Amino acid sequence: MAPASISACTTGGTTFLGRERAAHDATAVARLRAAGALLIGKTNMHEIGIQPTGCNVHHGQVRNPYARMRDSGGSSSGSAAAVAAGVCPIAIGADGGGSVRIPAALCGVVGLKATYGRISEQGALPLCWSVAHIGPIAASVEDAALAYAAIAGADPHEAGMRAQPAPSLAGWDAADLRCVRLGVYRPWFEHADPGIVRACNAAIERLVALGARVQEIEIAELELLRVAHNITILSEMAESMGGHPESPRAHGPGVRLALAVARRLTAADYVWAQRVRTRSMAHFAAVFEKVDLILTPATAMTAPRLPHPMPAEGWLDVASTLAVMRFIVAGNLLGLPGLTVPVGYDPDGLPIGLQLIGRPWEEALLLRAGRLLEAQMQRRRPPTYVDLLDGSQSPPR
Repeated sequence: MAPASISACTTGGTTFLGRERAAHDATAVARLRAAGALLIGKTNMHEIGIQPTGCNVHHGQVRNPYARMRDSGGSSSGSAAAVAAGVCPIAIGADGGGSVRIPAALCGVVGLKATYGRISEQGALPLCWSVAHIGPIAASVEDAALAYAAIAGADPHEAGMRAQPAPSLAGWDAADLRCVRLGVYRPWFEHADPGIVRACNAAIERLVALGARVQEIEIAELELLRVAHNITILSEMAESMGGHPESPRAHGPGVRLALAVARRLTAADYVWAQRVRTRSMAHFAAVFEKVDLILTPATAMTAPRLPHPMPAEGWLDVASTLAVMRFIVAGNLLGLPGLTVPVGYDPDGLPIGLQLIGRPWEEALLLRAGRLLEAQMQRRRPPTYVDLLDGSQSPPR
């Protein structure tokens, strides 16, 4: 897919985009509407999605429904917080570097990033064309599957989508995981807070009890992959925003800094990143000859604590950013489908997520494993929650 001009119809968390009324729905929105979905509005996000937090200096901080002094994650922060708080069962997010899966995991809900090109980007803000995905954040795996079924598939407006196989959910409701091979790369898997590792190991044991088999694997050059993703997404964001006269003056300080760094990257850097991408595709393809799914924690830490008082210029914690993105970016750089499912809570009651990574076009297997795992887990409502069925509301904390 090639970069497109910046849409004038959606803000992307900025103050200068979205000044004109949209002439038509984005493809994903149109398909949801056609399926009978009631569309209730749009939510806040990190400005242009350039960091995986709910911080937006223009429109306010998105807080986590499980603890209001914790971050929601991002960049699809409002989408995840709204689903977690019971405002809606499904929201649509955008994922160029974990921006569906990270906030879903930190807010205790389900996030699906499908195979690259499986869900149309037509009508979305075209910020990072080679790593970007549209995907559902949902209250349950079944809700994620419903949304996926409604929005997935080729879009005649996007030439790069036409060669994909037809979407299918065949077998997603099977009763067990017999013959499903789960791959775990221990040095990667265990590079997380101990409580997260314990919860994710316990989830794997539940999958094994359902018939799956665990196999130890190795994946080469994961650190190079992370750097290549950073170069790719930042270069593409800088290029996408470069033609807009308001950028960078109207951005918040953190976004200005990130884009300034991005503009120091060269064409040679970008080409190097694509060479790493090609090698990494081969590494993961070799692993998927041995296993059907790769399992990791969704994030290496639970929701980060927010600064108090909140700085007017916003906040950024590099260590937290690295921790919440540690297991995420392979899916973006390589286009692999990924699903995050809640699998427990830390001692502070903050959600823990497990990530399942699959082969291209095998979303049905991800959803099958996620549905069976979800049925084994005890979920807790957050303190901030609206029950739309009986009208009750928990007070904010």
